[in-house]
Amino acid sequence: MATATAITLRSVSKRYGTQTALHPTDLEIAAGEFFCLLGPSGCGKTTTLNLIGGFVNPTSGEILIDGARVERLPPHRRTVNTVFQSYALFPHMTVRKNVEFGLKMAKVPANESTTRVEQALGLVGLEAFGERLPAQLSGGQQQRVAVARALVNRPTVLLLDEPLGALDLKLRKRLQVELSQIHRDVGTTFVYVTHDQEEAMSMGTRIAVMNHGRVAQVGTPTDIYHRPTSRFVADFIGESNFLEVDAGRAESGIVHLSDGRGVPCTPPQQARPEGSRAILMVRPESMRLGGPEEGGTSALRGRVVQASFLGSQSRIAVHCEGVETPLTVSQFGRERAGSLDLTPDREVAIWWDSSDAVLLDDETIKEE
Repeated sequence: MATATAITLRSVSKRYGTQTALHPTDLEIAAGEFFCLLGPSGCGKTTTLNLIGGFVNPTSGEILIDGARVERLPPHRRTVNTVFQSYALFPHMTVRKNVEFGLKMAKVPANESTTRVEQALGLVGLEAFGERLPAQLSGGQQQRVAVARALVNRPTVLLLDEPLGALDLKLRKRLQVELSQIHRDVGTTFVYVTHDQEEAMSMGTRIAVMNHGRVAQVGTPTDIYHRPTSRFVADFIGESNFLEVDAGRAESGIVHLSDGRGVPCTPPQQARPEGSRAILMVRPESMRLGGPEEGGTSALRGRVVQASFLGSQSRIAVHCEGVETPLTVSQFGRERAGSLDLTPDREVAIWWDSSDAVLLDDETIKEE
């Protein structure tokens, strides 16, 4: 059974004078998704959110919510509510009155309003805080009030603009779990803006990675992490090792470094001409580390630059001949790195499985 589409963007763009904040963009977000817009500052993610919410009008294109065009409707006429980073609570109103405000504006009957407010407060675990003022709440509690106020009107889409950005790390991680649970409980489509890759990976069912006003890649967290389609995405999501290679014989599962040594990679869908430059991406945790005689003919030999014990993992930087920058290997728990001599300048070998190496197109060598 096909999943309904909650939001559709068709060639939507936004320009401010000569500056393009969002290039023509096509995007579909399914009903019930927790969809994250992720990218660095100025990439266009907040512009995209504001276009969906109606806070700015598109320069071109169509925006549909539940199949109806809305690009020229004001925010209050869209079935959308927004949670901002500042929370925007009314300081002179109690928690209950804050949550109830939207229902009063919509002239919802008193009995129904009371029931829906209590349900919303229960959803965010604040049933006992209804008579407090926002100033009497912690930052995390204020954030939950803002979510309750947005959800009480039962919007088709809930937009969240970096709502956890002002909180400390420990509280932010706890509220990530709570927001994910709320999303599962209500089933509303969430569109969540963040510059924090870990936040997007832990919460999103799908992620749109944005850069310079364009969508660089859309996919599940697993797809984005393990199969990035550009160097920008590979570099922005997590940590990566990059090796410049000749991809001319990549269809055999081998690519060659500048000195002719072959290293394993996933065979590409199309053959590439001899001498075509590309980038091979391997995640640090996919690299294996052993003594200088291990790893077979496809292993790279090198010397330890630095080894750092970080509690849950060890990070080892290794300089290999023919590779411009040191390669980083991450090993977790009590893996074998703990038994190796990893003092600086010790000889080691690095290798990986071909399925863990992604070949990126040659245009991704350039800065995006």
